[in-house]
Amino acid sequence: MKPILNPILLLCCCFYLNIAFSQNTQTPSNRQQAVFTVRGSVYDAEFSKPIPQVNIEVNGGAYTTTNMAGDFRIQVKNGDELVVKHKDFQTVYYTIKNNERIKIEVRANKGLSEQPKRIQALSFNASIDSAETYLKTDIEKSLQFITEALSKSRSINENAQVYEVLGDLYIFWKQYDIAISNYRISLQSVSTNAVLLKLAKAYWFNKNYQESITTYKSIKKLDLSNWQQVVLQEGLGDTYYSIQDYSNALKAYNSALEKANQYKIKAKITDLNSKIAQVFSETGNDKEAAGYFNNALTLASQETKSRAVEEKVKVADFKNRSRNFDNEIELRKQAIEDLKDIEIDSTIGNESSLTIQKQNYKIGNAYYLQKDFDSAKAYLEKSIDEASEKNDLVVAKDAKRKLSEVYSSSGEYDKALETYKEYTDLVEALYIKKEQEIIQAARFSKEIAEKQNRITSLESDRQLSESKYQLTSERNKRQQLIIYSLIGGLLLLMVTAYFMYKYIKQQRLANNLLALKSLRSQMNPHFIFNALNSVNSFIASNDERTANRYLSDFSQLMRSVLENSEADFIPLEKEIALLELYTKLEHFRFQDKFDYEITVSDNVVVSDFQIPPMLLQPYIENAVWHGLRYKTTKGFLSIKIDKKSHSEVTITITDNGIGRKRSKDLKTNNQKKHNSQGMSNIKKRVSILNDMYQDKVAVTISNFQELEDTGTHVEVTLKKD
Repeated sequence: MKPILNPILLLCCCFYLNIAFSQNTQTPSNRQQAVFTVRGSVYDAEFSKPIPQVNIEVNGGAYTTTNMAGDFRIQVKNGDELVVKHKDFQTVYYTIKNNERIKIEVRANKGLSEQPKRIQALSFNASIDSAETYLKTDIEKSLQFITEALSKSRSINENAQVYEVLGDLYIFWKQYDIAISNYRISLQSVSTNAVLLKLAKAYWFNKNYQESITTYKSIKKLDLSNWQQVVLQEGLGDTYYSIQDYSNALKAYNSALEKANQYKIKAKITDLNSKIAQVFSETGNDKEAAGYFNNALTLASQETKSRAVEEKVKVADFKNRSRNFDNEIELRKQAIEDLKDIEIDSTIGNESSLTIQKQNYKIGNAYYLQKDFDSAKAYLEKSIDEASEKNDLVVAKDAKRKLSEVYSSSGEYDKALETYKEYTDLVEALYIKKEQEIIQAARFSKEIAEKQNRITSLESDRQLSESKYQLTSERNKRQQLIIYSLIGGLLLLMVTAYFMYKYIKQQRLANNLLALKSLRSQMNPHFIFNALNSVNSFIASNDERTANRYLSDFSQLMRSVLENSEADFIPLEKEIALLELYTKLEHFRFQDKFDYEITVSDNVVVSDFQIPPMLLQPYIENAVWHGLRYKTTKGFLSIKIDKKSHSEVTITITDNGIGRKRSKDLKTNNQKKHNSQGMSNIKKRVSILNDMYQDKVAVTISNFQELEDTGTHVEVTLKKD
């Protein structure tokens, strides 16, 4: 922008409803006002050009500057005064009155407007603002507006903004892996500290802890605002805390607290006192923990009632761990009274730790630990009534079990038995509910993935259209050269052929990845269904203790399966751990049918090898369910991992069951069809992976012995990367 001497400014501000609230969003009536991020831009009205390096400051608070596109973001509260300074125009002052986007245009003129003027919203910004408005309430509408914004995007800045909002959407709906992808796409267009912080937080949500730490450490601290410096250190502390690196967690939290005190960021001061207290509590330093918890409790009482209740519950949990039950009970009773007031204005979901039924349950448990059985009964019954009213089966189940223990401890064995039977009924009801939730979650994830694919396709089509336009323009420019030079035409043909070859190669890779994802998605439901049938058989036989133990191992197995389900390859040691757990569960059910042995040769370094997830499990499942299960005598399953060469390892799965031929003769037509599809999926996965990774996996299947029970021998060969 050209320097303007003695300018008289015309300030034009256009506002768009587009605010990204901080973690501690609060209502205007609260004593501690909400901190939020306001977006804005500064333009030279005369030349319609953005003005970079404009100083943007909040009096007594955050500071930032505009980027090369003239855009800025800054943390503010309602009532803050925004100060806009630059050497080429007079300082502009604006008071934040609501949560709207700000656009400032400066130009030489004869007068200064008294108030900012509202102008018509641009179509792209209107779509983005609408997407953010529906982000937390209607995912369908939000995605629709994001799609519209992407189609209207005309710059890399707008593209980056679309994918940032898309990442925010998936974070809220707990689709963390998809959120990570979209934040990374946003950063490929425009790299900003705000999005880097969000990406690091998304890695933390998705339990990619090392990636989270690396991302946090890659951010240049000198470029951060005061608020962002606190957020960065707090995020690092959260990540270190999650991996139980309490020393580094405490160091990061203390650094964040020091900066929060320096910049008077009150909401963060409360949170950080609480988190430091939790670190001290985990490391057994109860005296220091108590001091920080008291600080957090005092500060939280000056904020919203919901924040105060949250801190009371945290301190109560700490009192429980230190066996200070009287203080715990008093804090929980106060929390219940506050929660009754909060529930008048808002609904607290059953998944929250701040529910009345959970607090009554924990009070009852505290009385039980004090051997005050009458008080324990009263509060546990309150918890059961409240949980039943709110359809909270988890708390109702736990309270019933604890109440049965109280009756047993107080000598009322008939009531204890009756209550325990009610507990077992709730366990069965909860199992059914959880099964339904798993199905609903799978359906929701599938719908989300389809919508993300549509958005990705739209972006691909847009890029393809741009590429076609650029290619057409390039050809037009070279038409004259083609007329005068055959060499130029031949060169153009070769370039075009190269790009076509590259495009076809990329499409083939994309098709392979899509096919792999589809095959994995077919394997997981099949595996889950069979495992759930095993759980169901235990529950049907009223073997509740066995079912609980089986469910515990099954949940651990499911966590491992789902964590690995998106990867083409995982470390062999992870697959071995998964096989050990799965085989243990199958032996647990059919222990009278077979014994098993898993051996790994000493000369095999399992960390050197990678294997497709869930590749071996179906073969073990077939061995147990279709071979050993029908054997008249007790069979044996052997899983061996041996070194074949310096770059290859073999995994053999051997059983002395009835064999493939007799097993096939025993099956119904429906079972034959089901098995055929399952084994076909495995063959397709191996074929696609070998095509992509150059024959990395080989599988052979043969009879194990020449006896009546021929058994089955499966040999899998893996190569190093």
